[in-house]
Amino acid sequence: MPGRVAVVTGASSGIGEATALALAAYGWTVVLVARRDDEVARVAAQVDAVGGVGIAEPIDAADPDAVAGMAERVRQAHSAPAAIVNAAGAGAWRWPEDTPPADMERMLDAPYRAAYHVTHAFLGDLLAQRAGVVVHVGSPAAYDPWPGATAYTVARWALRGYHEALRQDLAGTGVHSCHVAFGEVATPYFDVNDGARERRPWLGRLVRTCGPTEAAEVILSTIARPRPQVLHPPVLRGLFALHRLVPRCTSWALRLRGPRRQAIGGRPDEDAPT
Repeated sequence: MPGRVAVVTGASSGIGEATALALAAYGWTVVLVARRDDEVARVAAQVDAVGGVGIAEPIDAADPDAVAGMAERVRQAHSAPAAIVNAAGAGAWRWPEDTPPADMERMLDAPYRAAYHVTHAFLGDLLAQRAGVVVHVGSPAAYDPWPGATAYTVARWALRGYHEALRQDLAGTGVHSCHVAFGEVATPYFDVNDGARERRPWLGRLVRTCGPTEAAEVILSTIARPRPQVLHPPVLRGLFALHRLVPRCTSWALRLRGPRRQAIGGRPDEDAPT
């Protein structure tokens, strides 16, 4: 993987940060997109330290004007990217009635809107060079949802839908769209989202937790050898194969062992699975 230019969103922590550092180890110039100025600057310094070139872009990737400005700066100072890694993602696991519309909008901002705006800003460049890889970091929820994470699931389905549409649009152009879904990754997500750990689907607990560095290695492998869909760890592929064979059974299993809903009035819903 010779050093080129990559744009990584969500680059201030977790999978985005680990991916930026992994690319830097191969000498890439990495454009670091995230909202937190101090954290983006910290990761940029680390990228420089391990052999890459870190370009700090502390912007909100869900803001199309901010993204357009970032893209122009990258073109002027460097070149069009060879890879885009849409790793920005957020969202709490809640019941729909506990999710105000404003929260739904924020969850759509990352990952879906951020991925759309960043990819859109550089897509003309990728098509002109007839080469490039766009990696969308998604979730198993984009394939089979579990109870109590409605808005989170909608945002992940939107991201996967965008990827699937791009696959059709980019066929034969030399530009690849890839969707990568992991099981649980050891990031601060569960520490800052109260109740999410308790709402993990029980099928998901059969999949081992991987670290951000391992996730980054999978993403780099996808950039080097693009595939439309990547599921990691490997046992996750087995669960999705089961879902394709018996989708109703896996959906039922997720409900059966999912969180117990509270009915209006605070009393347990007698029809809810346990």
